[in-house]
Amino acid sequence: MPTGVALRDAREQLFDAAERILLRDGPSALTSRAVTTEAGCAKGVLHRHFADFDAFLAELVLDRTARLEARGEGLRGTAGTGAVADNLAGALTGLFESVAVAIIALTTSRDALRARLRDGRPSGVPLLTEATTVIAGYLAAERDLGRITADADIDTLAPTLIGAAHLLFADRNGTPPQPAAVRRTVAAVIAGVLPDPQT
Repeated sequence: MPTGVALRDAREQLFDAAERILLRDGPSALTSRAVTTEAGCAKGVLHRHFADFDAFLAELVLDRTARLEARGEGLRGTAGTGAVADNLAGALTGLFESVAVAIIALTTSRDALRARLRDGRPSGVPLLTEATTVIAGYLAAERDLGRITADADIDTLAPTLIGAAHLLFADRNGTPPQPAAVRRTVAAVIAGVLPDPQT
């Protein structure tokens, strides 16, 4: 293993390596040795940038969560355009086809990581909590535009959509659900709050 390899952005390369392992082999395969091997660097590189492996994992989750929050801005920007169910189905597919399902499995399987992430963060499952906030923000924007009924219970709809989509995508070894299945699920969840069936 080369020890003198300079990494342009060591943190991002280590995060990307961890993501590839998570997607390919699952959370149980994620070790500091596996990450540095995947990144093509010495093990010491990880420990130069992070206090320990749990600190690395916490930063990985926070980095991917920040990306999710940035995508939420884009979703809110679609309010008032297209069909509400299509916008939600696309956003949920984008979320759960990414590394999100593997990160959720990682955080639920590591107590120390969950404890570290809860410092200064909302309660709940990391990433799912933030994803729920993103979906709720979009639904609120659509409600403000009158494309969702004024009495829509967004605090119930958002986690219901996240939970239903998570169940569709949760089988890491299976094939992703068909887009029609995701849209059908979304349409069923929001059917009661659409003033116009075509929206």
